[in-house]
Amino acid sequence: MSEHVAAAQAPTESLARVILTGAQMLFVAFGALVLVPLLTGLDPSVALFTAGLGTLVFHGVTRVTVPVFLASSFAFIAPIQGSVANFGVPATMGGLMAAGLVYVAISQAVRMQGTAWLHRLLPPVVVGPVIMVIGLALAPVAVSMASGETSDHIDYGPAILLSMASLLVTLVLAVFGRGLLRLVPIMGGILVGYGMALMMGLVDFTPVREADWLAMPSFTAPSFHWAAILFMIPVAIAPAVEHIGDMIAIGSVTRRNYLEKPGLHRTLLGDGLATSAAALFGGPPNTTYSEVTGAVTLTRAFNPKIMVVAACFAIGLAFVAKLGALLQTIPGPVMGGIMTLLFGSIAVVGMNTLVRAGHSLTAPRNLVVVSLILVFGIGGMQFGGGQFTLQGVSLAALVGIVLNWVLPTADEE
Repeated sequence: MSEHVAAAQAPTESLARVILTGAQMLFVAFGALVLVPLLTGLDPSVALFTAGLGTLVFHGVTRVTVPVFLASSFAFIAPIQGSVANFGVPATMGGLMAAGLVYVAISQAVRMQGTAWLHRLLPPVVVGPVIMVIGLALAPVAVSMASGETSDHIDYGPAILLSMASLLVTLVLAVFGRGLLRLVPIMGGILVGYGMALMMGLVDFTPVREADWLAMPSFTAPSFHWAAILFMIPVAIAPAVEHIGDMIAIGSVTRRNYLEKPGLHRTLLGDGLATSAAALFGGPPNTTYSEVTGAVTLTRAFNPKIMVVAACFAIGLAFVAKLGALLQTIPGPVMGGIMTLLFGSIAVVGMNTLVRAGHSLTAPRNLVVVSLILVFGIGGMQFGGGQFTLQGVSLAALVGIVLNWVLPTADEE
């Protein structure tokens, strides 16, 4: 019955309401959207463009049936930082394109075989610690940025003041915020930290003055290297599994079963093609945004066309060059303070995955799988060399999958 009600309400929405609500949805997603490129060294204007493009691709594949907005994925922050440092931006984009194709392959397997095989291949005992590795592998980078080690013109004292103020505002809004404020904790933290940096004279506006008002974003074409591809492909596993949860979450809000219509295989396909399309232009991978799902819950804005409008706004803003230059003036310690919470939050998501599964982590089999994933992923273990080096998240995911496959189950022990 709720589907008929929603269908009846959609046509009565005025164009002005749809446009205004779409702009609001982009505002909710904006802070997290630009955070990923700012932390990984990518161009925020390109990220805006590819978020809009990816959202349009997703809605094209799913026929505008799911009210979601796609933008920069937090799960890829640490892997992108590591890949850019080791292989450069173009090779990283090639690896991200391959990661998007993993989504596509999974979507086709789901279409033909359902999801049971996916849960057998990637149970919580594998997915949970892999997500934890994603969050914790580069935690020292967050601390370095927060303490000013990566900033040439900001000393330790001012850096700690900026980073902790940004962190404090972010967590206060996340925990105690109400209504719209609770949906934009990252943006709140950045604004307060940036305001303090302005008062302390630590912001250089030279890039903003030199930038044109309108300009093409600095697109980067991908190049393809085996090492970068092998490094990035396993990272797609955890977000692909989380995608199922995202579809269930938005479905519980709108009271529709998106796993059946348009179908999980279509939503996964849209997500994968959106990620590959983003990498084609030099943008970070896309994923469905929980912030926007929260805004949908708050505003009851269930019309998927609103997200199409938000995507168009994002593409338009990408060509405002002064906006991109302004975003890049945000001091490193401000971003570092938020990163300390962000990376920890990703690790907690992994922990929660293990807790919800209810398995005993002291059972020998589970102890072995989880321990080796964490130590290999966080400790810096690597196998191979040259173009075929396995390390970090990719090694951790592969080790987890293999151990889960070869070790006997509890019933067999």
